[in-house]
Amino acid sequence: MELLEILECSPPLTREPLDAEQAAGVARVFKALGDPVRLRILSIVASRAGGEVCVCDVTDAFELSQPTISHHLKVLKEVGLLTSERRASWVYYRLVPETLGELSALLTLSASGPTGRPADEPVSPPSAAAAAVPR
Repeated sequence: MELLEILECSPPLTREPLDAEQAAGVARVFKALGDPVRLRILSIVASRAGGEVCVCDVTDAFELSQPTISHHLKVLKEVGLLTSERRASWVYYRLVPETLGELSALLTLSASGPTGRPADEPVSPPSAAAAAVPR
């Protein structure tokens, strides 16, 4: 199953548990984002006007070799966070907004949080009367 398909059918974490396949797919994305260089690359692409960036601009932003940058870009593409297009001798990278949207939806608290209360409702301590009732 492709990663975007896994994310699309994964419920928010607060609604029901992920199955093993869903958890493995989502973990791949988080593992890719767990590297500071890849997180910066994603940020560079996301913040670029026009929504795309040339590989030459990504390489210039780091003190890393071009093959190392290419490896990080490949990992981000493999997990579905980036897509690319070759134009003449340069490759341009863009975000895959659907993947980011599905990740965001997975982590979003539902209108009623995991406790059944509205997510923004404060938790109040039990009243003295409720605490005195034997259970």
